[in-house]
Amino acid sequence: MPAQVRSKRHPHDDAPDTAESFRTLVLLAPGPQHDIVRDQIVVAWLPMADRLAGRFRNRGENTEDLRQVAAIGLIKAVDRYDPDRGKAFESYAVPTITGEIKRHFRDHTWAMHVPRRVQELRNRVRSALRDLSQTAPDHRPTRSEIAARAGLSEEDTQDGLEALESYAALSLDAELPGGESGYSLGDTLGTADPALDTVIDREAVKPGIKQLSERDKVILYQRFFGNMTQAAIAEELGISQMHVSRLISLSCERLRDQVMREAA
Repeated sequence: MPAQVRSKRHPHDDAPDTAESFRTLVLLAPGPQHDIVRDQIVVAWLPMADRLAGRFRNRGENTEDLRQVAAIGLIKAVDRYDPDRGKAFESYAVPTITGEIKRHFRDHTWAMHVPRRVQELRNRVRSALRDLSQTAPDHRPTRSEIAARAGLSEEDTQDGLEALESYAALSLDAELPGGESGYSLGDTLGTADPALDTVIDREAVKPGIKQLSERDKVILYQRFFGNMTQAAIAEELGISQMHVSRLISLSCERLRDQVMREAA
């Protein structure tokens, strides 16, 4: 028969006496009977896991998700606990479950990757801000005041303050505070400059342009940079429009051939 969970005799109401169950579990070989006793122990301690998960509520994570993470930590604690070491299960399980929840926050709830050191700085800065707001609610703490309260340098304090804004990402569709109705963060972002597409082409033809005659350079400049018509160029140079058209075609062909040769 599976070992029964005895009446409570621990400081917390959610800490049952499972010492006998653990001693039985150690003696059982892997199999159905072992799993039954293990499940009984886990179910008995779930209220404590839920209580520990409740300490982390209101931190932007779903409560049910936190309870599941705490349950995973509890299962790990049950599987790793050795009653022969003389340590009470509760004193072993609490840091195991709490550590599992903290790892969940560290690894899964940040919008971007932040080094663990910076995450710890953020937590210390946040605690200092909370303490300072309670002692002087109408005063906005300075960086030096936060550093003194947290026991950090001002440089580390600045890293922690910046990390406060890195926990959750702001949607590009979110409206900006103080802006016009419907004006979102995405509206402030720039767009690609179409002229960037021609940068490579311009750089590629520069050597060839240097080899053209001065007249051909002037004609190309007036046509493509001065936006002059062929008729206007012909009148200024005293030649026919047909000649201007032919010179432009020849110059463009020479430049194209040179670029293709260099690219080959």
